[in-house]
Amino acid sequence: MRKDNNMIIQLQRYYALWKECTAMYEEWSKEQGLSSNGVFALYSFYESNGRCTQKMISEKWNIPKQTVNTILKDFQKKGYINMVSDDSDKRNKLICLTESGMEYTKDIIEKLHSKEIYVIEKMGLENIESLNDNTELFIRLFKEGDCKKNES
Repeated sequence: MRKDNNMIIQLQRYYALWKECTAMYEEWSKEQGLSSNGVFALYSFYESNGRCTQKMISEKWNIPKQTVNTILKDFQKKGYINMVSDDSDKRNKLICLTESGMEYTKDIIEKLHSKEIYVIEKMGLENIESLNDNTELFIRLFKEGDCKKNES
């Protein structure tokens, strides 16, 4: 019984930390005048040299397409993006950052990276690698647990 109780306590701690981490990123995003989903969209542009599709953003960050569409409409109103036909897939529009969009994206993502790099430097790279490795293990085992349940 004690072992089960400790497991429940650790799960509750995990949920609380997950919630706090999510809230922390949401709060930081709000300070920048964005939602966390808006920051994720900018990050997609940052990683892909200023060009991507709505579908790419939606799939990478698991954000509903309608939410991505709303974010992109706001970016378009602010002059941060242009939408052009994608020659390789006529159903998708290729979204390209404008010059001001590039500057804005670079500013936001570099601010975020600065904060995250500070944390990594304080925690140490080894601790971050361990955090990532353990999170990856949790995800793999969680998915594996679903498979075991389906086999029963």
